[in-house]
Amino acid sequence: MTVSVVQFGGSNCDRDAVSALSHLGIDAERVWHEDGLPEDTTGVMLPGGFSYGDYLRAGAMAAQSPIMSDVYEAAERGVPVLGVCNGAQVGCESGLTDGAFTTNESARFQCENVFLRVENADTPWTAAYDDGEVIEVPIAHGEGRFEISGERYEALEAGEKVLFRYCDADGNVTDAANPNGSTGNVAGILGERASVAVLMPHPERATLDDVGGTDGAGILRGFD
Repeated sequence: MTVSVVQFGGSNCDRDAVSALSHLGIDAERVWHEDGLPEDTTGVMLPGGFSYGDYLRAGAMAAQSPIMSDVYEAAERGVPVLGVCNGAQVGCESGLTDGAFTTNESARFQCENVFLRVENADTPWTAAYDDGEVIEVPIAHGEGRFEISGERYEALEAGEKVLFRYCDADGNVTDAANPNGSTGNVAGILGERASVAVLMPHPERATLDDVGGTDGAGILRGFD
């Protein structure tokens, strides 16, 4: 299989993503957004960075790139699609998932390790974990606050589409453990299909024992 890691102008985590996937034995290559998805694409990753300088809103301009039509069609066919950080913002802006990511409650860029509680282990992206398991991965964002209306948030919960919530080391979901003010401490969600997911933390930065630990590897295994 070949995972296409889409590179937009301003992406800066595409090489990290390819390296992390390759380390896990998953074939991956960078694809420039103007070139469209290759025919042999069997997975798509929208990486982090600052596509188009985050002008207008983070991810808003990249969401209008023609390649996103290819990504949307691939998702409809069941091809696994994962958006990380800026890629999560692109995913929401393009309609792959519900909700939006807005300016952190602190109004500051935040780069730190956080704890996540696995809310639904019955998905490709969380199959390596148990329900309620706590993992540690880094964040690096200024617009990572997940926001959604009350009714739509309830629909996410009812449909078991919340993948991860920010928590403390013991798995307690608290305001203090919420780094950006996200609704319901939500850190990652599913799209209409379980094969489509977006999350704000960076699993590709947590796949090596000597560099950030390996807690994020299970998420990338969703491409296996």
